[in-house]
Amino acid sequence: MKLFAIENIIRRSLFSCTRLLSTLSVNSDLTMNENKVTRKPRYDGRTKKRQWEERRSDKGAGLDPTLPKLMKIEQTEPISDKIKRRKFVILMGYSGVGYYGMQRNPNTKTVEEDLLNALLETQFITQDSFDQVQNMHYQRAARTDKGVSAARQVVSLKLSENFDIAPVNEKLPEQIRLFGFKRVTKGFNAKSQCDGRTYLYVLPTIAFADANAICSQKDFRISDDKIKEINDVLKLYEGTKNFHNFTSKKKAEDPSAKRFIRSFVCEPPFIKEDVEFCTLKVYGQSFMLHQIRKMVGMLLAVLRGLATQDIIIKALSTEKLNVPRAPGLGLLLDYVHYERYNYRYGEDGMHEKLTWDEVEKDVKEFKENHILPVILDTEIKEEAMVWWLQNKLVYHSYDDVDEKNEESDDEKNEEIDDENNADNVKNDEFQNVVKSV
Repeated sequence: MKLFAIENIIRRSLFSCTRLLSTLSVNSDLTMNENKVTRKPRYDGRTKKRQWEERRSDKGAGLDPTLPKLMKIEQTEPISDKIKRRKFVILMGYSGVGYYGMQRNPNTKTVEEDLLNALLETQFITQDSFDQVQNMHYQRAARTDKGVSAARQVVSLKLSENFDIAPVNEKLPEQIRLFGFKRVTKGFNAKSQCDGRTYLYVLPTIAFADANAICSQKDFRISDDKIKEINDVLKLYEGTKNFHNFTSKKKAEDPSAKRFIRSFVCEPPFIKEDVEFCTLKVYGQSFMLHQIRKMVGMLLAVLRGLATQDIIIKALSTEKLNVPRAPGLGLLLDYVHYERYNYRYGEDGMHEKLTWDEVEKDVKEFKENHILPVILDTEIKEEAMVWWLQNKLVYHSYDDVDEKNEESDDEKNEEIDDENNADNVKNDEFQNVVKSV
């Protein structure tokens, strides 16, 4: 009996322990579950990103369950298929007749507008680059005004590696032509790294006749002594001078008014359809708006006996004068120079010199067929220079310095952006460069 009682006691004790352990286990599970609910989950960046992308793709997806996936694919594909672009320079030429200059301006016909349209149509640039040219680091070497042509203009920009000029030329009018292109350094800028520009001004030699002379354009022939006199006057412009009177809205104390002219000469005359012409050739670091046309205008005033050489010396001083501006028809950008770039990178084995000897034949053909004939034929037919001499220059007042009187109708449509507001080459640095070449 005692043994039986002891066994009953042990069984009850074991049963009580089992129930206690079971209760403790249940309570432990409940506590853990509660902790799982209340505890802040650990941050998972990948999960959050996936959820964000799903919310983005759901935006505007409507009720179609397949549309979010399609939208997500469309957003990610351009990133993987991004086109590699490199910095290039393009050598181009154009006849400026009918254009309001090289530089792009709203609601006006410009050379750049036609160029960018052709690049867009051939898909070498995007719509975004067309709308905002700074996105492709676009820059021109030199500005040209209304009606002014260029035989060798250079522009720099970022383009796709498969760029070619042939399809672009097919989209351009005949009076604009691309001659060649080259890879350049990543930071190259066609404007700021240009050491100098050479311009030509073609005009009939009757422009140098005395103002009182009675002679037709076809009968006049210039003498050797007259050419020597022209060259003597042109030397007054050479060197570093203050040209504030030879542009618009420029103060004498403005440092940018000082420009360096390396050479300015009158080349031998030639005859076209019984009319004698000559070419003025000027090579300088950079030029301001209308500077060359005003230099020519002052030259003609002196050679025709309407002013003395002292007026040029006075115009190059700090005194304010109203300088006459010759017509734009005969002005031509002939060459842009990159001596410093060629010296530094032309022999590094990775880049080419910007000399363009390989396309010189094409350039000369375009110049002789599309630029010079337009200038010469228009001058012969319309006598624009003769009209300006007889109706403008002879009545010009040098003391009328009101800015409103200096501004013409075509100037209102032009951007006041001279060639070197951003030039980094100082006059003394440029002189050292040109003396070494």
